[in-house]
Amino acid sequence: MTVTLVTGANSGLGRATAFLLAQKGHKVYAGMRDLDKGSKLLDLAKDYDLSTIEIDVSSDDSVVACANQIEANGDALDVLVNNAGVALNSVTEDIDIDRAKEVMDVNVWGPVRCVKAFVPGMRARGTGHIFQVSSIAGLIGHIGQTVYVGSKFALEGMSEALAQELISFGIRVHIVEPGVTRTAILPKNEGNPVPTAYQDHYDRMFQFYTAGIQASVQAETFAETIYGALTSSDYQLRYTCGWGGKEIGERHRAMSDEEFVELGSLVSSAEEYGHAFFDLFDLRI
Repeated sequence: MTVTLVTGANSGLGRATAFLLAQKGHKVYAGMRDLDKGSKLLDLAKDYDLSTIEIDVSSDDSVVACANQIEANGDALDVLVNNAGVALNSVTEDIDIDRAKEVMDVNVWGPVRCVKAFVPGMRARGTGHIFQVSSIAGLIGHIGQTVYVGSKFALEGMSEALAQELISFGIRVHIVEPGVTRTAILPKNEGNPVPTAYQDHYDRMFQFYTAGIQASVQAETFAETIYGALTSSDYQLRYTCGWGGKEIGERHRAMSDEEFVELGSLVSSAEEYGHAFFDLFDLRI
């Protein structure tokens, strides 16, 4: 039996992934900070081998305690899905440094804590899968989200290094870059710092996410992407999914840096920005 831990599994992408993998026969530990928020998932998965487990990826002690509990249950982790994450809307000038540090602690150091806790066992057994949940914000310097972008760019680079570090030990690292999906993180991430000289920038960001939400791509597409990677005989480092994932990944690589930067000169007009965004990314916002 495959033993899997999914962090941030109380809602959204994490819950969909934990549920699907349990359906597929995994023994799933659905990690979350507050076990009271796991009741919906437990109801969904009552016929499968899924249990909730407390883990706060921003706490060294919590991550170690989670690893110890899984070991005490007689289980050894085969699959780690580093999904827990938080967002923050802010251009650089508006950044609240203390809040930004909290985002980095969850989005960057959280996966590192989990790797340090669970990879030694995988390495000793010579097998394992690690999924690092990035974002399309790890592919482009998305407007209005400097801190979130920074955390995902950092995760991307560190995950590339991790993949090289672990491949000779039989452990496969996968970076998943979801576009916009209908998850709980979106309504939690409304608003922006005020007062600000950058309201147009924030408005263009919300314009993008509104279009993505209206596309109504469900979290199950993300879960299916992870299951597909697990069951494929061919190794692949990166996967995109969700609204805009494929288009932004491919189009950003094809355009010049200057073309991308120039898009920022159009933020004062929703219509002009939308047309230019379509020309660059083939996405209507």
